[in-house]
Amino acid sequence: MKQFAFETIVIGTGAAGYNAACRLKQFGKNVAIITEGVNCGTSRNTGSDKQTYYKLGLGGDFPDSVKGMAENLFAGGSVDGDNALCEAALSVRCFMNLCELGVAFPVNRYGEYIGYKTDHDPYARATSVGPLTSKWMTEALQRQAEQLKIPVFDGYLAIEILKHGDVVCGVLCIEQASGELTAFQTADIVLCTGGPAGIYEDSVYPACHTGSTGLALAAGAKAQNLTEWQYGLASVSPRWNVSGTYMQVLPRFVSVDEDGTEREFLNEYFEDSYEALSSVFLKGYQWPFDSKKVMTGSSVIDLLVYRERVLKGRRVYLDYTKNPFGLDEIQYDRLSEEAYAYLSKAEVLFGTPIERLEKMNLPAIELYRSKGVDLASEYLEIALCAQHNNGGIAVDLWWQTSVRGLFAAGECAGTHGVTRPGGSALNAGQVGSLRAAQYIAQYPNKAVDAEVFIQLIGEKEKQYTDETTLLLAGQNNTVTIIDSIRRKMSGCAAAIRNREKMQLLLDENKRYLENFFHHAGAVDRKGIFLCYKLRDTLITQCAVLTALIDYAETVGNTRGSALCYDGNGGLRAGLEEVFRFSEEDGSTKGKIQETMWNGNGFVCSWRPVRPLPESDELFENVWRSFRENKNIF
Repeated sequence: MKQFAFETIVIGTGAAGYNAACRLKQFGKNVAIITEGVNCGTSRNTGSDKQTYYKLGLGGDFPDSVKGMAENLFAGGSVDGDNALCEAALSVRCFMNLCELGVAFPVNRYGEYIGYKTDHDPYARATSVGPLTSKWMTEALQRQAEQLKIPVFDGYLAIEILKHGDVVCGVLCIEQASGELTAFQTADIVLCTGGPAGIYEDSVYPACHTGSTGLALAAGAKAQNLTEWQYGLASVSPRWNVSGTYMQVLPRFVSVDEDGTEREFLNEYFEDSYEALSSVFLKGYQWPFDSKKVMTGSSVIDLLVYRERVLKGRRVYLDYTKNPFGLDEIQYDRLSEEAYAYLSKAEVLFGTPIERLEKMNLPAIELYRSKGVDLASEYLEIALCAQHNNGGIAVDLWWQTSVRGLFAAGECAGTHGVTRPGGSALNAGQVGSLRAAQYIAQYPNKAVDAEVFIQLIGEKEKQYTDETTLLLAGQNNTVTIIDSIRRKMSGCAAAIRNREKMQLLLDENKRYLENFFHHAGAVDRKGIFLCYKLRDTLITQCAVLTALIDYAETVGNTRGSALCYDGNGGLRAGLEEVFRFSEEDGSTKGKIQETMWNGNGFVCSWRPVRPLPESDELFENVWRSFRENKNIF
């Protein structure tokens, strides 16, 4: 078994991971990065029509403040106030760091970073460099890491956080190419592995990104808000959000059954074609599914797509080549006032959806063309997909988890609540990774004695040998199991949730985990890599399902991004009973649900949110504390 030693290990090569490593190196730490694949991950491989970065306002004449931004982040519900204040306070420092690294956020001729409003944003704090904002961020930070000569161990899957007592002392990895075990001794770990992307089949996460949330959960780290996600309409291949102008240009929604019969299904629900078109338009900037927009809003579009795809078993497509409902010309003045005004201002009151899209956002067409899909001639298959986990591993105001020496930043950290402003996740990843690096540089853990570490990894090597022997003797069924549990998860535990089916899936997953190394199998040592990824997925699914079931039993009503069935609830006319629900009254916004492994299974508890701190604004007091390093760390 190969062994390496570093003061700090960062796991993940997305925007948060690279930033954590660069900051640690700048602060004088001996740091290395471990990654399954440098070119994998959500930061590098996703975007939207105009991917948003959210930060404090830096242009225009509207008033803004750190406290104001923190209050808006906190208002999302089930958010800890200290995390919200940190994300607001450090947003400018982190944003300007990206600008200095060459990420070309647009400015006007005077140097103002003029912004625009995004969802859940009362001010124009949002900015963007186009469809690939997070990709440009990642690549800029990667260049910096290379200039700083930070070693990167590419092709390594972290399978266990090693602890001495209750404190981190290392991480155990499998090398993908050989299936061999590698041990890294370290006193501090920053986990930047993204959200738990691998638990769903209908997903807009890149296929190469599955996440490693189970790694932290198995180490004893608490999770929080695992029930809170963003789901929205996305293309299936390639995986990409169909938000913004993809909706605002009014494409056709078409479903195809197993016999090949096409139907334009929106007009089977809407009696007024122009009401349907106005709802489609609104999906552009009301992209995430929102339970509050079901009864009288645009989220009914999500439910109609889900009905066609899941309940009726049909494939669903967007068609940009023709206008909806057989309209040769759309009577734009019959749209909602908001839709008409927007499209008129954009000067697209003409033509077909593809012609309107070409006028409004040509890069959105070129993006799909670069991925092998020509929207001018092809249908685009879509589904209601998982896009982002607002919850994740619980962290304190320095982004340290409940396990000493283990930090989490980026999407794997659960700093968001029920709702959040669009683009705030990119800011949170930069802030969280900076905060973790600052704390580690100031208060590093002490490395465990070499003799103790050697004894520990010797025991782990024997355990791994026994496990792999069983895997190599088992059935080659890992892919089959992964596909099955992801499909079931999307069917009952995503935007539409069913209590009974979630319990059945949880029970099934527990059986897999109880005798995992007898259930799963690999053909050769390279296949062992996938077996351990399956194990991480099962652990994560069990945690999420436990949280969903606990929420159903303790709260029961619908809130935010998912619809929980309630037989006594309301139902929008024309929809099936499965969509009957009652909206939560807001009483849980001041609470956070935590989920933790107790040795026998996952358990949940609820706690009050940490309130927004009242900061000391007298400069002399802050200056003195800063000089003396009091009340800072």
